[in-house]
Amino acid sequence: MLNKLFPPKKITLPNGKIVLQNRSFIPYIVLFLVLCTLLSANFTGFSFKVLIDRIDEFFIIVKAMIPPNWGYISKVWKPLLDTIKMSLLGSLLGALLALPIAVAAASNITKSKVITVVSKTLLSILRTLPTLVTALIATFIFGLGPTAGAVAILLFTVSYVGKLLYEQIETVDMGAFEAMQSIGMTRIQAFRYAVIPQVLPSYISTSLYCFEGNVRYAAILGYVGAGGIGLLIQEGLGWRDYQAVGLLILVLIITVYIIERVSEHFRKKLI
Repeated sequence: MLNKLFPPKKITLPNGKIVLQNRSFIPYIVLFLVLCTLLSANFTGFSFKVLIDRIDEFFIIVKAMIPPNWGYISKVWKPLLDTIKMSLLGSLLGALLALPIAVAAASNITKSKVITVVSKTLLSILRTLPTLVTALIATFIFGLGPTAGAVAILLFTVSYVGKLLYEQIETVDMGAFEAMQSIGMTRIQAFRYAVIPQVLPSYISTSLYCFEGNVRYAAILGYVGAGGIGLLIQEGLGWRDYQAVGLLILVLIITVYIIERVSEHFRKKLI
């Protein structure tokens, strides 16, 4: 149909033969994306003029954070440890809970369509809930503090790791699984010895990658009362104590960098 709207270009070769060259749709795609961007900005009230006029305010705030207030460092360690602990706990428990849910969602392992549909729907629902909203709901249930943050991270990890894991399980080579069943093993035993070795490296790598992101998410969760270093950042911005905020951000950047390097080292060993 596109070829009818945009007929191929005729090219005459030196020997007189005429060939057809399909036209590139990239200019039209770029034009369409630009048009969508302008329409979206108009519908949402986004102003490019305000962005250009006010972008210098960002650098003013950054300048106010330098140098950081090093005298504030003694108040940072406990909230920082709370952030790391709720990230680690939520990531670990979430990754463990994601495994049975992913097995239930994998259509090549679980023969019941009802169970697979329910499991996939559960993972889809969890993925649609923003972590901030989940943390806000958790604060009403479990109260303010790291527990609510850990629960929010746990649910996000289940949805993220579970989704990727069941897709990996559905694409594994089932030859070994079927062979083990033919010699008398149960489906659980065959899954343990035939499927898990194939998906285990990717599963651990995905869980480690999720943990990296969860440390950053945990810092944001403080804005809804989930505790951690995010609460201090919120207070510092509220009181316009930009030097203290600068120290908090610097400590958070260093912490996330160290965690990413350690996690990347282990992921390279697994892949």
